[in-house]
Parts: sequence; structure tokens; C-alpha cells
Amino acid sequence: MASTSDIRNGLCIKFNHDIYKIIEFLHVKPGKGPAFVRTKLKSLTSGKVLDNTFSAGHKIDVIRVETHTFQYLYPEGDEFHFMNAETFEQISLNKNILDAPDLLKEGTNVMVQINTETDLPLSVDMPTSVILEVTYAEPGVKGNTATNATKNATVETGASVNVPLFINEGDKIKIDTASGSYMERVKE
Repeated sequence: MASTSDIRNGLCIKFNHDIYKIIEFLHVKPGKGPAFVRTKLKSLTSGKVLDNTFSAGHKIDVIRVETHTFQYLYPEGDEFHFMNAETFEQISLNKNILDAPDLLKEGTNVMVQINTETDLPLSVDMPTSVILEVTYAEPGVKGNTATNATKNATVETGASVNVPLFINEGDKIKIDTASGSYMERVKE
């Protein structure tokens, strides 16, 4: 058993008969009253996100996990296939476990957290950013640049991203996997 002082991002806990991963947390010590911890929890079975507040010193049930590097192979319906980089063992994971499945490109390395008690995969940590090629972008309209104008673009994985007007088909762009937003154009 651990307490609220051990809470950190990425920690997997057992809560309300389900397994949750802590996405974000905030220790709050008000001027009046006891301290508490606000958390945002993501269910690793259903993918639902909920907000919860733990009082300071509250005991939490931490799940022991191991992290392994897996390479993304291919999608098949709602299942995504991965291969362990060390043992070459293949696993398939449901789409709702992944944070940004539409930004996964074949060959991308991800970190998979596995429950040590049951040997079942719990969550997939994507790289912080991915570089993808733009396959379709509407032409930018000249004179439409008064303030940070953006347009829709489709990348090679099929995801739709808002990009600045100067991005064209064939350009490679860097995308933040946490928010799914455009970061910068990549020159090679």
C-alpha cells in the first residue's frame, strides 16, 4: 500500500474495482482545512477518464508494472499488433488502450506497461512526438493570414491535423502525440 504522497503521472492503481492510470495530479494545501490531491484517472479497461480527489494520507493500492519496448506492426480492425523489441513476441491490443491510435505509423517504438501479476498489457506510452508526411492539404488562400490562420491536413496515417497555411502535400511535420496538434515543419 502506498499513500497520496507517492502519486505521480503514469502510476497505475487499483480503484473502484478497476485499474486506473494517473494522467495528471495536483497537490492542494488550502489555507484552511486539510490538504488533498486532485487527480485525473484513466481506466485501462474502458478508456474512460474521471476526476477524483484523494484526501492527504489516503492509502492507495499500487499495481506493480514492468515497461517494455514494443514496435508497432499493423492494425486489424480495432486490434493493433505490436512486437516485443527484445523477445520478438507479438501481442495485439485494443484501440481504446492507446492514447492516439490514429498517429501510429508502422515501425514506431512505444513503451508498453505490463501488469506483473497477470502478465496482461495495461497501457501504451507513445513517443512525445511523431514525424509524419502530409498526404493531403487544401491550398492556402493568399491574403487569409490576418492572425494564425490554419487549415485541415491529412497525414499518412489518416489522422486529420490543423496546420498553418504554408504546409503543403509532401511536407513532413512534427505532431505532439498528447494533444494531436501540429508542432513544426521538419526539413530533411
